[in-house]
Amino acid sequence: MVFASVTFPILNETYQQPTGLFINNEFVVAKSGKTFKVNNPADESLICEVQQAEAEDVEIAVNAASEAFKSWRFLPPNEKGRLIYKLSDLMDKNRETIARVESLDNGKALHCSRYDVNVAIEYMRYCAGFCDKNDGRTITTDAEHFTYTRREPLGVCGAITPWNFPLLMFAWKIGPCLATGNTIVLKPASATPLSNLYVCSLIKEAGFPAGVVNVVPGSGRGCGNAILQHPKIKKVAFTGSTDVGKTVMKECANSIKKVTLELGGKSPNMVFKDCNVDQTIQNLITGIFFNGGEVCCAGSRIYVDQSDEQWYNDFLAKFKTAIEKLKVGNPFEEGVFQGAQTTPDQFQTVLDYVEEGKKSGLQFLTGGNRIGNKGYFFEPTIFLGAKQDSTLTQEEIFGPVAVVLPFKSVNDLIEMANDSLYGLAAGIHTEDLNKAIYVSERVDAGSVWVNTYNDFHPAAPFGGYKESGIGREMGLEAFDNYTQVKLVRARVNKPSY
Repeated sequence: MVFASVTFPILNETYQQPTGLFINNEFVVAKSGKTFKVNNPADESLICEVQQAEAEDVEIAVNAASEAFKSWRFLPPNEKGRLIYKLSDLMDKNRETIARVESLDNGKALHCSRYDVNVAIEYMRYCAGFCDKNDGRTITTDAEHFTYTRREPLGVCGAITPWNFPLLMFAWKIGPCLATGNTIVLKPASATPLSNLYVCSLIKEAGFPAGVVNVVPGSGRGCGNAILQHPKIKKVAFTGSTDVGKTVMKECANSIKKVTLELGGKSPNMVFKDCNVDQTIQNLITGIFFNGGEVCCAGSRIYVDQSDEQWYNDFLAKFKTAIEKLKVGNPFEEGVFQGAQTTPDQFQTVLDYVEEGKKSGLQFLTGGNRIGNKGYFFEPTIFLGAKQDSTLTQEEIFGPVAVVLPFKSVNDLIEMANDSLYGLAAGIHTEDLNKAIYVSERVDAGSVWVNTYNDFHPAAPFGGYKESGIGREMGLEAFDNYTQVKLVRARVNKPSY
């Protein structure tokens, strides 16, 4: 079976979920006949079983993508753009169903899924508009030569995406890959493959040639490694943890693949006493509790200005009040801000970090407890009193947990903000533009948000410094990841007549 009838909880509406591997524009059964279970994080119930790709299936998918590349690379740019626009329009038409699939599979609140779907659609449209702008340049050298460059596709690309933003990472990979003339074999996280597979049905409906997009859910060991090691795959895009990212680089080195990595983070969110307090508190909430804190760029180190002790205490009191108004619960319930953590393993990781904080004698500004006995729900949690070099300050928790650390001078703040292995993002909250620019130029982060947070735009590149990754998603920079430069230099002889 390659389709399952699935019902959304609370809404009691049913849809048809593809459960097969998507290879050569068809949903197919895995060669091994193996399947794996996909569960609902909100109540731990079985949603459906999905076909499990192994190395043999990856081989078939790569061959399909390789064959499709022969013609796709030469398809006129306006035709590529038309197909990508068509896909984005179909996603727009089905946006509510896609959002519900994402919440069911991932556990995130429905408002988060709707945000993801909207960003994904707008990014696909951005990529469609780039198809006829993948230009090279002419180079003036001398009168005897005509010299120019072409930006050409790499070939078959591989992608391995995480479980925290399944649809968004899918769009971030396939959009620039297809726009620049490549084909792709993508492995979604086995915990959350459903939205990717649902959109695959729209890829076929949009009219993409067979083999251009192939999606193969499976394990990292059986399916992911086959992608990393395959000699016909010329580039791998990976989003996930820093530790796994290091393994990806090593595996890709054997066949000299181009690699881009969007990895972990422990981002500083810096609050000055001249900020707009109400706006800043909402930005902090977005920074750490959006998507249940399962965000690589989460602002989980919150530095608060303590040069005025009374202001500091008042700010924390208002922050606490705002956090405790957040509703945590089933993603499909009205008014829920934070849903369930996505996987049981990650939920246990959150529990373990919070327990470590308790044993260290840290205070809670708020939170610190599991909610209920069924499903992976945890209170929005803020620790006070953590030291700069502590585990809770230095390590990525990947959940709705943050630490508040005080500062009294800008120079001390910058030093603490940069005291991290990571450098994915940072937030600055102040009404003083000079201060914002001064700090933004000195903080080691690929993205700096001023008086906002988790604020993405298709034209704005996103990626990390240090151990937070290599390369950029979105913006013009993303297209560079999927192209190579060819030089053409022709000698021009003087005509004989």
